[in-house]
Amino acid sequence: MASWQEIEKAVPELAARVTEVMGKGKHKTMATLRKDGSPRISGIEVEFKQGQVWLGSMLGAVKALDLRRDPRVAIHSPTSDPDEADPGRWSGEAKIAGRAVEITDERVREAYGAPPGHDFHLFRVEVAEVVFTCVDADGRHLVIEMWHEATGHRVVRRE
Repeated sequence: MASWQEIEKAVPELAARVTEVMGKGKHKTMATLRKDGSPRISGIEVEFKQGQVWLGSMLGAVKALDLRRDPRVAIHSPTSDPDEADPGRWSGEAKIAGRAVEITDERVREAYGAPPGHDFHLFRVEVAEVVFTCVDADGRHLVIEMWHEATGHRVVRRE
């Protein structure tokens, strides 16, 4: 698994595209696993700072309890529909998957920017996969650019 800083060094253009698309809206969609193994989809705010991907949650939120029990997580960017007249102008969508590590060390929480005494769940994501999907400039091909910890960087084009 990698930090976001390691992703930025390994595949800087992909990381920049993902960060830009993730920044287009305040709320992202996060998938966690319930006790019975079924998926749970929740809204989440994501921050890219200090070379890491951070997730915060209200104290006791079920999504945070899911992550404490099973740290596997996937996050999807906000998205919009491509313009049918000019699909090549679509800004695309991004996904990040990995493992959420809860941060309880007060020094790390303060360095993150947490106000002292403010109790909430804070997680850092160890990244296993990054995917950016868009349409090429001609509007003819779906372009899927990805980085995976096991296979590295690759690009797939589909017509």
